[in-house]
Amino acid sequence: MTNGTIGKIDFNADIGESFAGYELGLDSEIVKYITSANIATGFHAGDPDWMARTVELAIGNNVGIGAHPAYPDLAGFGRRNMDLTPAEVRNAVTYQVGALAAFTPVRKLQHVKPHGALYNTAVRDEAVAEAIVLAVKAFDPDLIHVVLAGSKWESVARSYGVRVARECFADRAVTPEGTLVPRSQPGAVVHDAEEVVARSLKLATEGKVLAVDGTEIDFSADSICLHGDTAGAVDLAAAVRGALESAGVEIVPMNKLVASD
Repeated sequence: MTNGTIGKIDFNADIGESFAGYELGLDSEIVKYITSANIATGFHAGDPDWMARTVELAIGNNVGIGAHPAYPDLAGFGRRNMDLTPAEVRNAVTYQVGALAAFTPVRKLQHVKPHGALYNTAVRDEAVAEAIVLAVKAFDPDLIHVVLAGSKWESVARSYGVRVARECFADRAVTPEGTLVPRSQPGAVVHDAEEVVARSLKLATEGKVLAVDGTEIDFSADSICLHGDTAGAVDLAAAVRGALESAGVEIVPMNKLVASD
């Protein structure tokens, strides 16, 4: 992205998180405002039918398609940590990425962004981060690895020479160390629309964010995420995109931001 200057940024959201007869989120509306979609791959949400529908929805809106793999935790929506070995993590990610790719017209994805507890574990656990990176690289070395900006995970990914998109969050609070505040803690999810927009503008135009203790930290990123299951997500997505574009920030898919070797 910008490293503190106005430029370009990707806008992503987690969608396709419905299951069987239960529909979660307003995917058909939020997809109008994003440039990259992280589609659930069945382990925390989603199923073959919803995967197929969501891929079609993304294609129809010219949105970059990414896999959103998780721990095998459907009951806990993938937000509970699991004690998997690196080999088990690698296999779980491979399985889910392959499943979603099979639903695309050319069996090709733009990116992979892990979900929930798997994402948060990769931020702090280099062995899990490496397992994810190796799985994605083995599946397709051209895939973009979406990682938390500035994390150990980013360092691991870069050490393997893969394409990396640094991510920040419009609606999640961060610690002074730059990690996400656990959802179990108060204030972990930012619900106030004005605050979400202000945070997004600061992230995109200055490469900075206010941590939960009030300190300002560097947080330069290539993609900004808004969770599709956050209350009022569609209105928030419209407000964030509108504010970014009004500030002169160009919203583009991460595939146009992250160079391919």
